[in-house]
Amino acid sequence: MSNIDPMLMRQIIMDHYDYPRNKELTDNEGYMSRHMASDSCIDDITVQTKISDGKIDDIRFDGVACTISTASTSIMSELLKGKTTQEAKEIMDNYFKMIDQKEYDEDVLDEAIAFQNVGKQANRINCATIGWKAMREMIKESEDGKDE
Repeated sequence: MSNIDPMLMRQIIMDHYDYPRNKELTDNEGYMSRHMASDSCIDDITVQTKISDGKIDDIRFDGVACTISTASTSIMSELLKGKTTQEAKEIMDNYFKMIDQKEYDEDVLDEAIAFQNVGKQANRINCATIGWKAMREMIKESEDGKDE
């Protein structure tokens, strides 16, 4: 695990909290949507994605959320947009491994590496993964629908 400067990690998180990317929902057709809420935090967000031909065309989110949740979902939206669902699943697998304090490939995580210590704070794990879980569900749903 890399030793990234804690101040740099904090700056990344605060930048995505203060200026979240892709934080606006759409009524456009073709978007899947997941509402996610936390029992232990203020997090109550909706994540939307548009996936076509196995590629993530867009990711958006909105709602009320804590710093960790907002920043992690913002970073996730930037990191996965434009990727194939296979590439996105690899990135997400590594993100969840990092959160679970298991071995992971930090090279695929880019700014998401800022959450490398969240797994040491059990009460923050759900905050750091709520948007990622929504995206994982929607990718699975998009792939399940292909077989029909």
